[in-house]
Amino acid sequence: MLHFQMMIKRAVTPRGGSSVSTTASPAGGGNTANFETVDIIVLVIYFLVVLAVGFWSMWRTKRSTVDGYFLAGKSMTWWPVGASLFASNIGSGHLIGLAGSGAAAGIGAIAYEWNGLFMVLLLGWIFLPIYLASGVTTMPEYLQRRFGGRRTQLFIAVLSLFIYIFTKISVDMYAGALFIQLALQWNIYLAVVLLLSVTALYTVAGGLAAVIYTDAAQTVVMLAGALILMGFSFFEVGGWNALMRDYPNAIPSVRVPNSTCGIPREDAFHIFRDPVTSDLPWPGVIVGMSIPSMWYWCSDQVIVQRSLAAKTLTHAKGGSLLAAYLKLLPFFAIMLPGMISRILYTDDVACADPALCTQICGNPVGCTDTAYVRLVMELLPAGLRGLMMAVMIAALVSSLTSIFNSASTIFTMDLWKTFRSSASEWELMIVGRVFVLVLVVASILWIPVVQASQGGQLFIYIQAISTNLQPPVSIVFLMGCFWKRTNEKGAFWGLVVGLLVGCMRMLLDFIYPAPLCFERDNRPAVIKDVHYLYFSIVLSLITLVVVVGASLATEEPPAEQINGLTWFTRFVHVERKELNLELVMPRTDEGTGRPDESSERKESTTPSGRPASRLVSALYWLCGMDSRTKEGQKTPEIPAEPECNKLEENPCLQQLVNANLIICLSVAAFVIGYWA
Repeated sequence: MLHFQMMIKRAVTPRGGSSVSTTASPAGGGNTANFETVDIIVLVIYFLVVLAVGFWSMWRTKRSTVDGYFLAGKSMTWWPVGASLFASNIGSGHLIGLAGSGAAAGIGAIAYEWNGLFMVLLLGWIFLPIYLASGVTTMPEYLQRRFGGRRTQLFIAVLSLFIYIFTKISVDMYAGALFIQLALQWNIYLAVVLLLSVTALYTVAGGLAAVIYTDAAQTVVMLAGALILMGFSFFEVGGWNALMRDYPNAIPSVRVPNSTCGIPREDAFHIFRDPVTSDLPWPGVIVGMSIPSMWYWCSDQVIVQRSLAAKTLTHAKGGSLLAAYLKLLPFFAIMLPGMISRILYTDDVACADPALCTQICGNPVGCTDTAYVRLVMELLPAGLRGLMMAVMIAALVSSLTSIFNSASTIFTMDLWKTFRSSASEWELMIVGRVFVLVLVVASILWIPVVQASQGGQLFIYIQAISTNLQPPVSIVFLMGCFWKRTNEKGAFWGLVVGLLVGCMRMLLDFIYPAPLCFERDNRPAVIKDVHYLYFSIVLSLITLVVVVGASLATEEPPAEQINGLTWFTRFVHVERKELNLELVMPRTDEGTGRPDESSERKESTTPSGRPASRLVSALYWLCGMDSRTKEGQKTPEIPAEPECNKLEENPCLQQLVNANLIICLSVAAFVIGYWA
């Protein structure tokens, strides 16, 4: 979510900002219906490949256990983990919003991408060893083990689900709906229902394994399509020098007189900008941006769950490295084409008169978020347009499947298990799959709200939520992982106070929205003069003071709340009492690992032992739960591996990933320094 904030800010900033509109325009959408037969064939092939990969992955892991369904059996190697991290982050909102931000205000928004590059490496080398040592499945579960009690766990679980449902899903569906409607002229309800149906099919049936492998396949599709469009864009504009020369002069012919509307920023090709007057002050980029980014990359369930699925810590680090390298590409493959789109279609993409913008894209605020769609529909030949449609759908589907699976994990393991402590593993598997379907229905019901959000109001709402709710959570995780004195009272009251302060700022953002570029800014000074990145720093300091003060004023946490749960105690092995769930897997022949043949010959039964109907048996088979043992029959218990052993690494492989870490950091430092 963090990486959409610059896109969101562009929706409300005085300099040429815009928001996404789902209304096809006469000017901007005249060529959008020219999809030919070959484009449709490409789309069909894409869907068939995704479904094939999804169903193939179902047989790669056990899907009838908690670890198998929610953590892919902890059997993933580095490349699908890294690809899934990248695909989960790059949603359809990225393709629309990052290109739109480039068209509106230059390269500044890429700071979010490159900040995430450092944070995903921080996850692999610093935070993940703590999570692996603790043996948790979800991030709220980690807080429960680290601090004890249930209120902090439930607080974070409910907050995470709220953020997923009302921000992440809505952003991706909003941007995806824009692309689909402009490109195909489809009814939004029909398009989204079809997409979500395919998405839900392998998400429900295959669990995290299917999500990760299909993410890997869709990463290839996204990168291939985006790089092809980049090549066409640079060829059309005349190369790199033409981009640098012509972007500052891409001013629309019709503007509001005596205003800054439609004029490119003077610092468009700089990441670090003026600390007082700019849209992205450099101290806020360095500090204020890093704190929410730490929440997204180091403690958000959607991201961390992919790393927890890795077979070893070394593979998890390798996945973080792959994701970090891939994070360098959106600048070249998405943002720069967005800037080129402004040069090629200045009057449409960079429109600055509200009445004209309404005619072009249906949105009086601006049309920069149509930049990527315009390139696809105007530059690409038949066949490649279908490929780019597949890219947009891949971005939408990969992001939604990740959110669905992670939200399902949190609901099942943190909420359902809390109130149903005696739930069997069979029950947890059913609940996890049903909750995915609930999220799908909620997504469809959310479409009218998305469509009604003209004028950037939805994006104002999303920015307000993400900016004001992330820093307190980041501070609590940071203190819990690295300060042994932090206790439950400090963490809980730090969250409460931090979120209350954040909600107050969020309320003011709703009451006093940012003015348009030709309007006078009459907002209160606390909103007008305190940039949201600076507010992120202030909110983090307030939360930190409360956490430290409340922890020091109350009792010190016992050893069981520290050992194996912080960076300094991660190698201390502690026996933990876990919920004894009855496994519902078929018996295996000793020494072979294959299902017992006698078990396979048994008739499928329900948990009560009654024979299941053919329909129910088919559903069991689809979900990997077809071979049911009869009531009272259990799988032989296998001793669990001590958590501290999960941190052991092969010395040669460890040196290899550490060397790549240095190379990756050096490349990132050079690129950022060049554009700073």
